[in-house]
Formats: sequence, structure tokens, C-alpha cells
Amino acid sequence: MAFSACKEKSDSHEGHDHSGHSHAEASPEGESHGEHDHHHEAGHDEHEEEEAELNESQYKALGIMLGSVESRSLSGVIQATGSLVMPPQQQISISFPYGGIVRSTTLLPGKWVNKGETVVTLENPEFIALQQEYLEAASQLTYLEQENRRQDELSRENVAAAKVFQRTSSELKALNARLDGLKQRLGLLNLAASSLSKGIRRTVSVVAPASGYVTHVNVNTGKAIQANEMLGELADTRFAQAELNIFEKDLSRLKTGQQVHVRLGNESTDRLATIYLIGREITPERMVKVLCKLSQTSRDLVPGTYLTAHLETGGTQVKALPEAAVVRSGNKQYVFVSEGKHNEEGSVHYPFKRVEIRTGLTQNGYVEVFPPANVKPNTVVIRGAYDLLSVMNNSEHGHSH
Repeated sequence: MAFSACKEKSDSHEGHDHSGHSHAEASPEGESHGEHDHHHEAGHDEHEEEEAELNESQYKALGIMLGSVESRSLSGVIQATGSLVMPPQQQISISFPYGGIVRSTTLLPGKWVNKGETVVTLENPEFIALQQEYLEAASQLTYLEQENRRQDELSRENVAAAKVFQRTSSELKALNARLDGLKQRLGLLNLAASSLSKGIRRTVSVVAPASGYVTHVNVNTGKAIQANEMLGELADTRFAQAELNIFEKDLSRLKTGQQVHVRLGNESTDRLATIYLIGREITPERMVKVLCKLSQTSRDLVPGTYLTAHLETGGTQVKALPEAAVVRSGNKQYVFVSEGKHNEEGSVHYPFKRVEIRTGLTQNGYVEVFPPANVKPNTVVIRGAYDLLSVMNNSEHGHSH
């Protein structure tokens, strides 16, 4: 079956002779082909809108069917990659408000420690002085309380003794305030004031503020540390989250509470997760961070583990065409749009223009499309599009010869 040549839109209309004379009769054969080749090549350089043209018998033989871009509800699957991350609330730094010499430590990278467990033992003469100060203040308290009661009784009988009572009452309040402050300072050392009745301790224990795996150790036996210096870090991997990298174009299809299927790089089955935070910053790679909570967690999770994920999006009303209407050539996608029909040399001809488009979701034989606004209803080729592409490719191949 022979097909007509592929032409630029401007060429095809110039080549049509509605008076009944052919294009070949209007100019010599060599000149005609030369001009055609020249315009065809220029069209490829300047435009992406080539045309294919069929006569009536070809049109019927190919079974060309026209349709319109229609609104359809499509759902799709978003594929993503990411990694396990720890929320800041579960990344715990171990520190101590006092400096000292490290006398022992149980911190080891990868070790699990429980909240309240002793992880470092410190020694500092300041600890001894603080305990001594508290015990001395506590002993003064007993004397002042007795003296205050005695002066209270005397003040009732002697007006002059009232001033002494006021002074002892004031001293008692000041001592109580001092003792409260010393108790708080002892608490920072993880020492209970009541425990000092057993004697003064030279060392104090630094305990884990939360449970988790040790991820970093910054101490060793004999090291002198400063107040509030970081001694180590913990991570409670039971609270690990999936951080996904989602393309900007897919953001409109996500919402919090949506379920995600996550597969860790070292596992063969999926885990369920739920979106609970969608980032508001787009990276230079046009990606957005999305945080998901895992429905099944364990201490065995390792932050930084690579993962893949997929999530099904709900139905969305989009502009769509049958998949057969979209053809691919190279890295681009096209549809063919009918430009009607016209008479030439006593026969009917059907010109079609190839128009580049973008696509989105695909489901049940339909594909989301983003066509130009000027595509008219019932002009898109929905059957026979690849046949038209073959016509165009064969025509281009013929012209190259």
C-alpha cells in the first residue's frame, strides 16, 4: 500500500491545487522535489509539528478512529526511595552538669542501654564539698528549729525577746532555702539527700536519660571532662521512621494518613507505614521529603538503611486518552490530531498533525495527558495512531533518499 509524503503544514497547503492541477504539473519534477526537501528539512529544524496525509482508501484501510480528550478518574502508584531516619526526640545526647575525671564507663557503640542505667562514673572533689555543705546545713537546721521554738515562748512573756525571735525565724527560713538549693544540686549529681546518712561518696553515677542503642562514645577511663560536655549518644531505634524522597510532580497526590508499602534493603517483605508529615521544602533535584511512621518497629532497625516504597493514590479526575492514542518517538510522546479533509486531484485527502504532549497516570488502558489547549473535540486519533507514525517515518525515510 502506498502512502502520501510527510509534509510541513505550510507545504501541504501550498502543494494543494484546488483547480484540479497536480503539484507536479505546477513545477518541474526536479524543482518540485528540491523545494520540498528544502522546506521539509527546515520544518524539522524549526517545528515539531509534522504532518501525515492519507487518501480515502488509506484512511479506511487503517481504520482511523477519532475521539476527544475526556475527563476520567484514574489512580496510580507512586514509586519512591528513601532511608530510615531517627526523629530528633529519639536521638539522645548524654551529658552531665558537672565536670570530673571518668573512673569507669560501660558505653560501647552498638550496645543497648536502658533508661536509668549507670553508663559513666565521675570523680570530682567538688562532689565531696557539696555533700559536706549539705550535711553541715542540715545539722544547723536542728539547732535553729529548737532555738526558734524557745524564742517563741520567751517572746510571749517578754517584749524585748520578740526581736530575738524575729531574728531566729529569719535565719531559719534562710537555712531552709539554702537546704532546698543544696538538695537540688545534689539531685543534679543523681544523689538523694537521704542517702548521705550512709556517708559521703567520692564518685557519682551518670545514668542514661532514655533507652536506646549507643551510637557514639566520647569518653574513656581517666579522661577529664568539662561540665555539660557530650559523653555519648543514644538512639532508640524502635522509633525509626521512613523518610521518602518524592518528586515534586507527585505531591498533589499525597496526603497525611495515606498508607505506604515500605521494603528495607535487607528484607524481602514489605512493611506498612503511614504518612504523617509532608515536607515544605523542594530540593534542587525537585524532590520533597516525606516522613512515614512504621506500623511494625523493633530494636533491630538500623538508621540510614536504604529502602524502597510504593503507594497507591486515590482516584483523581484527570484529562485522559486511550493508551493507543499516544505514540512514542525517541524520548518524546505525541498524539495525532485531524485537520479535517480536503479535495485534491478529484480525491479526498485527510491530513493529520503530530502534536507533542506530556503524560501522567496510566490505568485500565487510559493514560493521563496534558495536551495543548487548542486541541479541538473529536479530532484526536484514538485508533491507528501508530500506523500514522509509520506513515510519517516511511515518508521521512523516503525524503532522505
